[in-house]
Amino acid sequence: MLSVNPKAGRRAVTPRIEKLIDLLKNRGFTVTILTDLEEVAACANTWHEECRLRALVGVGGDGTAAELVNRTKPGVPLAIMPAGTENLLARYIGWSHHPEELAETLAFGQLRHMDAGLANGRIFLVMVGCGFDADVVRRLDTLRKGHISYSTWIRPVFETIQRYEYPKFLVYWNEAKDDSSADMARLGSARWLFAFNLPCYGGGLRFVPEAEGTDGLLDVCLFRRGSFFHGLRYLVGVLAGRHRSMTDCTTARVRRLRLTAKQEVPYQLDGDPGGVLPLDVEVLPDRITLVVPPRNANVVPRGTP
Repeated sequence: MLSVNPKAGRRAVTPRIEKLIDLLKNRGFTVTILTDLEEVAACANTWHEECRLRALVGVGGDGTAAELVNRTKPGVPLAIMPAGTENLLARYIGWSHHPEELAETLAFGQLRHMDAGLANGRIFLVMVGCGFDADVVRRLDTLRKGHISYSTWIRPVFETIQRYEYPKFLVYWNEAKDDSSADMARLGSARWLFAFNLPCYGGGLRFVPEAEGTDGLLDVCLFRRGSFFHGLRYLVGVLAGRHRSMTDCTTARVRRLRLTAKQEVPYQLDGDPGGVLPLDVEVLPDRITLVVPPRNANVVPRGTP
């Protein structure tokens, strides 16, 4: 089944979709293409229960993947035909935008389980961000009228630089060794925070390169100071791979995370606006099932050497 998001991507994807359909039909598959998300979810869930679904293929970006996972039951096999701007998940998994390569993956790829995150009841696949970047995402969402290109980000970035006040919020968490939900340690305050399921961020920035989507944990990176100057300092540190040596930067591996604030602080999930604090986050081990290319090195069964 192909689920098409007509708003995703920088250019029309119809020729690629048609090519993929032809390739799959030549391999003996029956292909259905749908655009209504409620219909997509209902059919995917039913066909999976009936053992008739090889893959639900979302045509779009990271937001498309998250939307499909949020609407389908655990176990529904997912793949993505990249058509967004960043396509962080697709690049990490190795899904190609070339119909020929993606058809090979769908026909001969393997099923793999991967963790997801849950933020105030909504599943995310890559990361949650709280602070400056979330404000940029929120502003972009109010301006968006169609496909997103890299130039679309210019106005919301400059507006956030001019207006964002970097409000403080409090951070609580359970560390990796603590599986209890009753007691969450208060870490302190922050002005900017990321919690990663995968080591991916826009522009190739690597906040926690060791993050894995199969370890049952989220990797947190937070910064305690708030101003445009400190934001630039943090950016330079991340680019140089030295941000964790800063005294006002903290990283940790956690199972659960809670953020609270007295002021309005936005958060974003996989590049889409999520809302404002308070925010409760936890990891969902093995929540999603992916059709991955053979010999994919990033997604392996938990416990595999």
